Amino acid sequence: MADYPTKRLRRLRYNPLVRDMVRETYLNKNDLIYPLFVMHGTNIKNEIRSMPGVYQMSIDVLVKECMEVESLGIPAVILFGLPEHKDEVGSEAYAEHGIIQEAIRAIKASCKKLLVITDVCLCEYTSHGHCGVLDGENILNDETVSLLAKEAISHAQAGADIIAPSDMMDGRIGAIRKALDYKGFTHIPIMSYAVKYASGFYGPFRDAADSAPAFGDRRSHQMDVANSNEAMREAESDIEEGADMIMVKPAGAYLDIIHRVKEKFQMPTAAYQVSGEYAMIKAAGKMGWIDEERVMIESLIGIKRAGADMILTYFAKEVAKYLDKQK
Repeated sequence: MADYPTKRLRRLRYNPLVRDMVRETYLNKNDLIYPLFVMHGTNIKNEIRSMPGVYQMSIDVLVKECMEVESLGIPAVILFGLPEHKDEVGSEAYAEHGIIQEAIRAIKASCKKLLVITDVCLCEYTSHGHCGVLDGENILNDETVSLLAKEAISHAQAGADIIAPSDMMDGRIGAIRKALDYKGFTHIPIMSYAVKYASGFYGPFRDAADSAPAFGDRRSHQMDVANSNEAMREAESDIEEGADMIMVKPAGAYLDIIHRVKEKFQMPTAAYQVSGEYAMIKAAGKMGWIDEERVMIESLIGIKRAGADMILTYFAKEVAKYLDKQK
């Protein structure tokens, strides 16, 4: 390459039109998946204290929210349920008339162009708050996998478009794929939470989903935050078992993992900008310490630049409105 003064890299930055022409990474609405929290009852819209602008909603309110999401051009939502009753085996997770199953039916009846993705796990439905069946304080892997497969089938029967297992049990992708195929749902894709870290960024989500564990933590099944090569093994295992899309969670502190996963496997790759990431930006914006809108967009562009094809973010509606303003 030429040297200065022949080479002047700022030439491509002086003019805003030139800057737009040479821009390498673009954020668009098709990148967005909007997480939603649904609960029993009617006319309920409870703002989550640690996540300003995010709500626990009854199904009637949720449907109106989804109609707005659809009108904004956001292609997909992902659902998390708050059951009316919890028990040791999370039975409402796979009940025919469970909260998620009923929410799927209601959304699909009103929103014909909106993809409904369902989180498949037991932590929101168990009385102990852990992701599976317990023996003392140990999570039983294979017994849990059987229930996760039942949950996935119940979601597909209710009309879910994509199944997203988030539990991190060994072998659950293969079991869910086999169960879906056996029941005739060969067309339903699986978006696997393939690389899910035992992160401190999940705190506000546990407020939102009422899913904090009653004892201990989730380090026996979620990944050690220090490990990178293990992420490759987790992703490869899920792909071999039949995952159609893979996810890295959280996103912001794991951009290197998103990049490695995308580069190695070239699979449709999602990243979850989790509750703690959202809450920090919101809090700093409220205090006037940052330009909230600018940091919101910058954080999401960083996730996409790392290699994500889809981003789960609580900012989805704000981003869609921002993109409309830029036209």
